[in-house]
Amino acid sequence: MLTSEAVARELPRLRRYARALTGNQVSGDAYVTATLEALAEDPSSLSSEDGVVVPLFAAFTKIWNSVEINAQDKEPLSGPTDRHLTSIAPLPRQAFLLIALEDFAEPTAAKILDVPVIELRRLIEESGRELAAEIATDVLIIEDEPLIAMDLESLVESLGHRVTGIARTQKEAVALAKEDRPGLILADIRLADMSSGVDAVNELLQSLEVPVIFITAYPEQLLTGERPEPAFLITKPFRPATVAAVISQALFFDRNATTKKKAVEA
Repeated sequence: MLTSEAVARELPRLRRYARALTGNQVSGDAYVTATLEALAEDPSSLSSEDGVVVPLFAAFTKIWNSVEINAQDKEPLSGPTDRHLTSIAPLPRQAFLLIALEDFAEPTAAKILDVPVIELRRLIEESGRELAAEIATDVLIIEDEPLIAMDLESLVESLGHRVTGIARTQKEAVALAKEDRPGLILADIRLADMSSGVDAVNELLQSLEVPVIFITAYPEQLLTGERPEPAFLITKPFRPATVAAVISQALFFDRNATTKKKAVEA
């Protein structure tokens, strides 16, 4: 397979990782573009016994970590939860996402981050699930399959959150959100009455500012490149560790954005 074709096959995976790390479609894609431009200038860097995956992700990591603002928090955070967020440094988040979201083996993730495996494990432990537990919030689940909904409810509650309700249709989702405003939404895109989880979320976001994680067996319906795409997307069947990782990231970026907004308003 040509190198360019191999890189193209890995791009959706790199874009997903970039968006989870930055919390933003535009920023994530910008870093991916910068990575491709750097590799185009030095194609030999893609030569690896591991194929193109390790050098591709390693090049992205080098570029992302080279930007000073990614290496530290420029604005002091005040509350106890905010201080905990500040303590979760960028490198542990990268390690956690590479393992939990992208499902890399430990030796591969260690190569990408250019650290020993034992250091990778320490970084993962530093980040871990406790981040989600420290930012406990109310969660609305939009999912029409009962078993999947039950699994998500159990997982969400194990992370220290409270499930405000489980909606099987767009109408139910809107009604539940009016009764109890959620701090996070987990949504499928195909619902019981053939209504759309995307439409449900769009309707809710007209009156709510809340992070959304789409969990779907049809990611291609959202990753079209033709319209704004979700920063947080999980493909079914999912692993609990993946959901935990993405919930942590979504709440991390939402809390930081809220803190900065309040600072500006003050």
